[in-house]
Amino acid sequence: MPRFFNTAGPSDPGRHYTLPILARLPRVRRLLDQQHYAVLHAPRQSGKTTTLLHLARELTATGSHVAALLSLDHGAPRSSDLGATELSLLDAWSRATAISLPPDLQPPPWSNVTSAPSAPSAPSASEAPAGSRISAALRAWAEAAPRPLVLFLDDMDALRDDVLLPILRQLRAGYPTRPAHFPHALLLSGLRDVRDARDVRGIVSSDGRPGAAHPFSIKAESITLRDFTREEVAALYAQHTAETGQAFLPEAIDRAFHLTQGQPWLVNALARQLTEELCPDPAKPITRAHVEEAKEILLLRRDPHLDSLMSKLEEPRVRVILEPMLAGSMLGSVAEDDVRHALDLGLVRMDPEGGLTVANPIYRESIVRALTFTRRASLPHLPATWLTPEGRLDKEALLHAFLDFWRQHGDPLLAAAPYPDVAPHLVLMAFLHRVVNGASLDREYAMGRGRMGLCVRAHDETLAIEIKVWRPDQKTDPLPEGLQQLDTYLASLGLDTGWLVLFDRRPSAPPLAERLSAAPLTTPGGRRITVIRT
Repeated sequence: MPRFFNTAGPSDPGRHYTLPILARLPRVRRLLDQQHYAVLHAPRQSGKTTTLLHLARELTATGSHVAALLSLDHGAPRSSDLGATELSLLDAWSRATAISLPPDLQPPPWSNVTSAPSAPSAPSASEAPAGSRISAALRAWAEAAPRPLVLFLDDMDALRDDVLLPILRQLRAGYPTRPAHFPHALLLSGLRDVRDARDVRGIVSSDGRPGAAHPFSIKAESITLRDFTREEVAALYAQHTAETGQAFLPEAIDRAFHLTQGQPWLVNALARQLTEELCPDPAKPITRAHVEEAKEILLLRRDPHLDSLMSKLEEPRVRVILEPMLAGSMLGSVAEDDVRHALDLGLVRMDPEGGLTVANPIYRESIVRALTFTRRASLPHLPATWLTPEGRLDKEALLHAFLDFWRQHGDPLLAAAPYPDVAPHLVLMAFLHRVVNGASLDREYAMGRGRMGLCVRAHDETLAIEIKVWRPDQKTDPLPEGLQQLDTYLASLGLDTGWLVLFDRRPSAPPLAERLSAAPLTTPGGRRITVIRT
């Protein structure tokens, strides 16, 4: 069977188009050779399990080590009971190593091993007290193994902290006895860094946050998997071209990289949609337009990868990051741990030019669609008065439709918005999503700019919209600043006209019926625009 782009489970180079697996973890072999214990953390579906599975097989095949990938996920169903979790993990690890390792390298049966050969009466791993069974088993395996034992413990996030922490303590306690009596080297892998696990019995700070006692002080370092570069995306897609003859045009590769920023699952998901659904004929080259179509399908379908991320939007730790980003304001007194949590999820990244930004345009669009879904579902039927008989966008008619919509439905929809600080933005975007069906709606937002930019593209028409909010703590009208910002935004798009929408959120603002208006104005750069006050 020909190879294909993988979007589910670990990648197998024999079945899937796959980049050189260890290229994104150049330091890991050195860490293992130096007998280190370390942490590998990266967002979901970024290649952690694929990398560790490959590395375990490679180390074992070379004859230098006994290496195995063991999942902590098997302990999740019993994660409130430490003893039951340990037994569940040991049982699952026995079954996993029976498949992945030859008999002479497999761990001794847990029921037949003792925690210390010098203590014949010591309990077996399965009989040891809760809180010591993992260390007893790993000690027995390290002592029985004919080669240095290297372990990769995957899915760290599956365990609750009150169970994960005792397991970490067992690893820490056995660490000084390595390599003769404990694993030679070990990698803990998961979504978050182990620093985010906190001892529930530890100190609590004055703001109620758990204390900062480090649960895994033996780690040499925390490493992560970077996303693909543009060159790596091109190389991955080139494997398909080499095997099928189907070309990805340079414009398609550029667009795919821009939309995904190299996030591995997104890169593969776009390519799979392109090669299996949109362009299954290998004689048909893949263009930028095809990539745009594939992006829309992914956004509408919202596969588990995107669904899992979007389920985090209501978490308080995520909301305190994304709400100011949408509003264009600063983070303020957000805790460092909350920023790191959002980074570990993969929702945001540090922009090379400084500051946080959403990780990629597909996530950016997914976030807004998820936050506006209920608002869009709540909208009444809107007659398409903004379309000409030829189906083109009539900007003046769209303006009147928006004013009528806001007059009738603005306040109730604002009251129900999930992120109150950006409620006007979300309701306006819900309206635009409804009316630009079949067109594109691009967004530009980032912290510290005090604005959000929207760009509606329908047929040959382009409408740029700048959103500003007159907040209760602002003494002066944001109009002058908004005009300057809209000038800059229009210049970047090569446009001479646009909308500036000013939402007045002050308690002292006049009633909606009095303040809702639209008027032409000229920007400092000489562009004729429409100022909408609501």
